[in-house]
Amino acid sequence: MVLSLIFAGCAQEKNNQAENNETNKEELVLAVGNEPETGFDPALGWGQYGSPLFQSTLLKRDNNLKITYDVATGYDVSQDGKTWTVKLRDDVLFSDGQPLTAKDVKFTFETALTSGSVLDLNILESVEVTDAATVKFHLHHANSTFIHSLLTLGIIPRHAYDDHYAENPVGSGPFKLVQWDKGQQIIIESNPEYYGTKPYFKKITFLFLNEDAAFAAAKAGQVDMAYIPASFSKNSISGMRLEAVQSVDNRGIMFPYVPSGEKTKDGFAIGNDVTADIAIRKAINVAIDRQALVDGVLEGHGTPGYSAADGLPWGNEETKIKDSNLKHAKEILANGNWKDENDDGLLEKGVLKAEFNLLYPAGDGIRQSLAISVADMVKPLGIKINVEGKSWDEIESLMHSNAVIMGWGSHDPLEIYNLFSGKMAGMEYYNAGFYKNEKVDEYLEKALAAITEEEALEYWKKAQWDGMTGFSSLGDAPWAWLVNIDHLYLVNEKLDIGEQRIQPHSHGWPITDNLVDWKWNEE
Repeated sequence: MVLSLIFAGCAQEKNNQAENNETNKEELVLAVGNEPETGFDPALGWGQYGSPLFQSTLLKRDNNLKITYDVATGYDVSQDGKTWTVKLRDDVLFSDGQPLTAKDVKFTFETALTSGSVLDLNILESVEVTDAATVKFHLHHANSTFIHSLLTLGIIPRHAYDDHYAENPVGSGPFKLVQWDKGQQIIIESNPEYYGTKPYFKKITFLFLNEDAAFAAAKAGQVDMAYIPASFSKNSISGMRLEAVQSVDNRGIMFPYVPSGEKTKDGFAIGNDVTADIAIRKAINVAIDRQALVDGVLEGHGTPGYSAADGLPWGNEETKIKDSNLKHAKEILANGNWKDENDDGLLEKGVLKAEFNLLYPAGDGIRQSLAISVADMVKPLGIKINVEGKSWDEIESLMHSNAVIMGWGSHDPLEIYNLFSGKMAGMEYYNAGFYKNEKVDEYLEKALAAITEEEALEYWKKAQWDGMTGFSSLGDAPWAWLVNIDHLYLVNEKLDIGEQRIQPHSHGWPITDNLVDWKWNEE
């Protein structure tokens, strides 16, 4: 019923637009993302995936993921890496006409620090305002990934921030929120006070629809863009084209890395004797046909996955192995003393059988299909994988002792640290397999302690593979990365959405990164 009302409203709006061609050219209706649970407050996580739309950030990334400026005009890092000095533009106004100053930046970071949001600012010791256009960030110790906070945290106004800010945001970004019908839609308009390139579109409506409803809306001609799953990609719609945007929205198998026997403080079992064997992990990595997974599970809309950072500046291209090689995989297992002693097709090593469980979140069709496909691919090796769908609550209690299909993908290299540092073992979903390698930890710590992101790149890459060791499949292989999922959108054939950069995990809102560049193609 709600969907029908939305469609009816959109239809009326489209009819009204048709009567006024100028209005039609300046408005869009999109169904590209879920409704943010915590609203539009950057201190609570808004803007971490995609543009914060209503707020500006100090820095931003270009289409090549190189760092450029937004509100900032420049920044310096002290020799010890503990003090970051940022200079600001002096012509930035919030949408209510009040100027943005260094005090607002200080207020933003101090608020986010204590908000408990997805943005981890514990590295921040204090924020100092030296003048209206200069702010200093003092860190507890050097940390190259602090720059991610400058890239993603939208600046909020000191004078207009209260308990209702998430519902009524005031910001200095290219758009302003004018209406939020919870559970249904938001309507945004261009911000006349915006200091940057003015958006082509004056009004944009975002409908909060699930994938089925978004596809139906596109088919009914009620939206100019809709996000869809790969299973819908072969269905053509008149007047719409399919846009496949590359991403690092990856899926892979996290293996318990240590033998069984220990338990977490909550009493959950740690370790698995089968996946703790490097021959098992390496053989699976080599045997998997990743391109077949892309073609079969993703309908061709994706790329083979080899790491947590494929295609990103801190990814290591050397880790792209030759896969789909059953012969080599069998050699690895034989050299690891895995044998089919009973001639029943199942490998053994002493009393240990080459059999383990692979869990996936029930209801996730892509992860289920990946899990089943991988199990079929490794069966000829003599490895038996039992595929089981579980709730996330169940997975949380089982993931330290069972392999799990997980998904990550971020524009922040800190994710690499979280997934593979020994210090993060057993920390929520990070490093759930309790992986640890002292040399890898050394590289990861050096990457964090680097003064700049550029200096850290060498260490992020060496942690993956330095020629001798690393956390990639060439080294310890604590994961078998499978695929990177293209983000798919049905787009009005006349709509130009500009150059799309490689997107992070989370389908939908990342598409808004370059929303100011969108326009109608000239007829």
